[in-house]
Amino acid sequence: MWRPLFAFLCIACAANVSAASDLPRAEELFNRTSYEASLALLDKHSSDASTNFLIGRNYLMTGEFKQSIDYLERAVQSSPGNSEYVDWLGRAYGRRAEASSNPFLAASLASKARAAFEKSVQLNPNDRDALDDLFDFYLEAPGILGGGHDKASSIAERIAALDPGEGYYDQFKLDQKRKSFDSAEQHLREAIRAAPHSVHHIIALARFLANQGRVTESDAMFAKAQQVAPNNPVVWYAQADVLIKQKRNLDEAKMLLTKYVHASITADDPPREDALRLLKQAGGA
Repeated sequence: MWRPLFAFLCIACAANVSAASDLPRAEELFNRTSYEASLALLDKHSSDASTNFLIGRNYLMTGEFKQSIDYLERAVQSSPGNSEYVDWLGRAYGRRAEASSNPFLAASLASKARAAFEKSVQLNPNDRDALDDLFDFYLEAPGILGGGHDKASSIAERIAALDPGEGYYDQFKLDQKRKSFDSAEQHLREAIRAAPHSVHHIIALARFLANQGRVTESDAMFAKAQQVAPNNPVVWYAQADVLIKQKRNLDEAKMLLTKYVHASITADDPPREDALRLLKQAGGA
């Protein structure tokens, strides 16, 4: 009996080696937003934490929130001390809560999201992604679900100690929620001064100015964003979004979105589906 058993073990080992060698390629595809292709390389029955983590992230990005939670929970069960795994599980809970039409389920999932974000920060107090997610939860969630501006302000102070520019940016978001628009603009300009090469702060100011009806100033900030980060697809998307909302320069907006759809984007950028939706609004294909 030892020969068939030996053969079986060899096959199993070969399969594990193959799965391990596929993981970097699958991660690369995820980063390039090729989520279905990434999933196709991954073993859905794997007990490996990193594999389940990547499967869960892929499902989250494709809107399959229940499947995402299932796999991210497996990853966390295998590596309960990994703050990144716990943070992404919180994101999956939050996204499913947002999509749920059942208010009781949504509230339960939102509470799980908060607990996961808090746990992630507890595991790694310097995890910027986890701090950002916890800040956004406290900022947006009602008090009954554990949100609150005072809690958000406390997290913003912790972020500022790690990254002053992001600390100012978070204060800007708090000011916007409080409708303190003069203070919001001041904090956003401070964020840009603290991190002049951070294009997302410049984009945020361009959007803010557009919302205030200061179109010329907004256009100037988008031009500055292009100078700071030439050929950055996120700048194209943001400017097109503003132009479409203002119903002006729609030909330019369509050109920017067409470039975006064909650009190399990452998992952190707006999805191509969103760009196609905006393109349709602008009268494009």
